[in-house]
Amino acid sequence: MVIILPGDAPLSSEELTPQRIVIELDKYIVGQHAAKRAVAIALRNRWRRQQLPPELREEIAPKNIIMIGPTGVGKTEIARRLAKLTRSPFLKIEASKFTEVGYVGRDVESIIRDLTELGVKLIREEKAEAIRAQAERNARERLLDLLVPDSRRSGPRPAFMAPGPEDHDPERHSETRQKFAGWLDEGKLDFREIELDVKDQQFPSFEIISNQGVEDVGINVKDMLPNLFGGRTRRRKVPVSDARQILIAEEAEKLIDQSSVAREAIDRVEQSGIVFLDEIDKIAGREKGGAQGPDVSREGVQRDLLPVVEGTTVNTKYGMVRTDHILFIAAGAFHVSKPSDLIPELQGRFPIRVELDSLTRDDLIRILREPKNALTMQYRELLGTEEVTLTFADDAIAALARFAEEVNQRTENIGARRLHTILERVLDDVSFRATELHGQEVLIDAAYVENALREIIRDEDLSRYVL
Repeated sequence: MVIILPGDAPLSSEELTPQRIVIELDKYIVGQHAAKRAVAIALRNRWRRQQLPPELREEIAPKNIIMIGPTGVGKTEIARRLAKLTRSPFLKIEASKFTEVGYVGRDVESIIRDLTELGVKLIREEKAEAIRAQAERNARERLLDLLVPDSRRSGPRPAFMAPGPEDHDPERHSETRQKFAGWLDEGKLDFREIELDVKDQQFPSFEIISNQGVEDVGINVKDMLPNLFGGRTRRRKVPVSDARQILIAEEAEKLIDQSSVAREAIDRVEQSGIVFLDEIDKIAGREKGGAQGPDVSREGVQRDLLPVVEGTTVNTKYGMVRTDHILFIAAGAFHVSKPSDLIPELQGRFPIRVELDSLTRDDLIRILREPKNALTMQYRELLGTEEVTLTFADDAIAALARFAEEVNQRTENIGARRLHTILERVLDDVSFRATELHGQEVLIDAAYVENALREIIRDEDLSRYVL
């Protein structure tokens, strides 16, 4: 298996050591070294398990992780980047969305069904990329057939192409086709319109209510009745550039073995799927003074999670999916509750616990400067599309971090997410007047930041409302 790292040469799974994983995570996430080490070890253990004999391989279960820390410190981002690093099917879901089986609402097995859908999408994209060159060649030939139809075969002529002598002369038809092929490759025909038969994507949707709530219970009506829902086409007039993409997608679908997609997706989900279970602290324990009735969204959900996390088989529309080796990463702030408030059986399914640190002012400064996807870089690129050169002075970055820290201390601490709010407020005027500032350079310094935020910070009530 080969791992593609963003912007780097391909690495094999063997080369993706825990140290290398941490280095890659450091490119996007500031600090939180303990959490990065924990997920890096968990990921490496998957490779180690694959090297074992089959009979022993099945006995080794993943070591699930609980991340404990306030919002906005990087819990979700660590898990998401980890999945991207290995092209693993990844699902982020909030534990508070589920109810106990037997009540109206989502049941926990829908996690695996959703993860399988993502796995199928991932495999289909990989296969489409692998055969893209062939699909493009086939689509090009189909486009030429539409642009220069052979008179010996029935087919409508494009409106912009008048009948000519080549209609009855194979040699002249071949010359005309070659000429159009050159124009097509050069993009000279992109804005010409042609008529194209396109599959009708509209079909009725069905919502099935069962004793497990409102769920997709594995019945795909569109696949069962293809002639009714998926076999119809309608004629559309589209530019050649759009027709090319439509035909490439159709040709790719023909070249891909859909049954192998399902098989590979199930295997990828079972062996390398990652589920990020957020807000697990919301289902820990009971609220004080709560109702005496059944607690269907707390202990009930925990009990239902047990078999899924420990290992069970879930029925999906692509087949049965085993959850024995899916990695579960749970996360929560645990301000009110503690991990020990979870029922003992569930605690045992998450043996690794790691605490994430609250962000300091220095961390916020680093977040604004260092990651590949740093906020300052994002805003520079966004305004660069309007040919506005945005420059952040060092004192401006320090001021932004200071204001974010102050607001986090005075109101709710939402970590690095506060930087989004602060920056939007500071750059509000520049973003609004970007078209007027075309071709100019805008310097954001500490004075600019102070001026943009002074009145808001001074008024604590307004600060709570706006920032």
